[in-house]
Amino acid sequence: MSEQEQYDVVVIGGGPGGYVAAIRAAQLGMSTLCVDNNIGKDGKPALGGTCLNVGCIPSKALLDSSKNFAHMQHDYKNHGITFENAQIDVKTMIDRKDKIVKQFTGGIAGLFKANKVQAVHATGTILADNQVKLTQGDKVKTVSAKNIIIASGSKPFSIPNVDVDNQFIVDNEGALNIEETPKRLGIIGAGVIGLEMASVWGRLGSEIVIFEAMDKLLGAADQAIAKVAAREFKKQKMDIRLSTFVKSAEVKNNQVEVVYEKDGEKHTETFDKLLVAVGRKANTENLLSQGCGVELTDRGQIQVNDLSQTTATNIWAIGDAVRGPMLAHKASEEGIAVAERIAGQHGHIDFNTVPWVIYTEPEIAWVGKTEEQLKEEGVEYNVGTFPFAAIGRAVAMNQPEGMVKLIADKETDTLLGAHIVGANASELIAECVVTMEFQGCAEDLARIIHAHPTLSEAVHEAALSVDKRAIHKMN
Repeated sequence: MSEQEQYDVVVIGGGPGGYVAAIRAAQLGMSTLCVDNNIGKDGKPALGGTCLNVGCIPSKALLDSSKNFAHMQHDYKNHGITFENAQIDVKTMIDRKDKIVKQFTGGIAGLFKANKVQAVHATGTILADNQVKLTQGDKVKTVSAKNIIIASGSKPFSIPNVDVDNQFIVDNEGALNIEETPKRLGIIGAGVIGLEMASVWGRLGSEIVIFEAMDKLLGAADQAIAKVAAREFKKQKMDIRLSTFVKSAEVKNNQVEVVYEKDGEKHTETFDKLLVAVGRKANTENLLSQGCGVELTDRGQIQVNDLSQTTATNIWAIGDAVRGPMLAHKASEEGIAVAERIAGQHGHIDFNTVPWVIYTEPEIAWVGKTEEQLKEEGVEYNVGTFPFAAIGRAVAMNQPEGMVKLIADKETDTLLGAHIVGANASELIAECVVTMEFQGCAEDLARIIHAHPTLSEAVHEAALSVDKRAIHKMN
């Protein structure tokens, strides 16, 4: 640990919000210390937070591996490609995931070195007068900072009578380290984590049952898109049970016995593994001392204003620890904006144009308002849709499922929302985000020449459809 006692910026947390904020602050000429206490799977300090270690990156590695295996079994024969008794070594799949994680967490350390960001593996606690206590086992040191950026991230919610042991009852981290495909996998929660892990293990042969307390699938998404997704998930044999409440889970004879309630009646089922994926909450454990001046909301998040300033002078907070969606890219952009504000610049982030993505197959992505939200707000709008089944590239890829839905203001044609379910939705949403950032219209997307044949033509045709002039479908 450096003997330097004062920094221009101390960042607490090395996830996608914290490490990006630290790098940007250093780029702007500020002495910067990043404090992170995460331990990797190998027992060594690992930067990158939840996203790189047990979230975004490892889950995408498993999704890609399982997708290739599923395509070998079910789809490649349509191309004239056949395999005899295709098999997957789950341990090798997990090892590949671990190597990717190690590559990227090590990459952050390299970026820190290149940008002269100091890093310390410790638990950071904010004291009064912008002091930060650094705890490394039995070693304690205090440093001072002109500015503190809190990027402490989030941790999984727990539920009563369901105790995670990460052997039989697992959280998102445990679900990434299963080394043998469970015959039956129960999942509590049909959100992003639940659906993505259902995709991974379902493709490898697990019987999937998802218990979801809400009465709608993907309540935050546009419901036209959610219905298409639900239909595709059913084809994949995901048993998604809405309005279903898990009351308890207990390990008995190397099985998990789950008691749940549906329509007022209690039922019991057993699974080889049970994944608890009921959301996440701000991680503020051991973070704030009395008298530091930082206040929490009634939801346990750090209170901030629109500029990410907390209730304490020169202390900022970003990412999962504050309001807004718990998304890595949102945290990163907040981190950049805060670093620039500290440097006297005009850092900016528009929370109305933060894209959401679920990496199932088909992928689901959206930005802006849903049709349900606009109805509730009394906004008049026009809608344009277009199916991937009418897109030559999608059919050639053998992935014709899904659609693009665009929503524009009825009077001004300003793009208010874009919703996609289909192949590469995570990439296609970007041009809609750009359009919205520039206050663009559906007409703008309709007038842009899109290469043929590409999946992006579905966005083009949906934009044309807003004005009832799509070429390749009946308007």
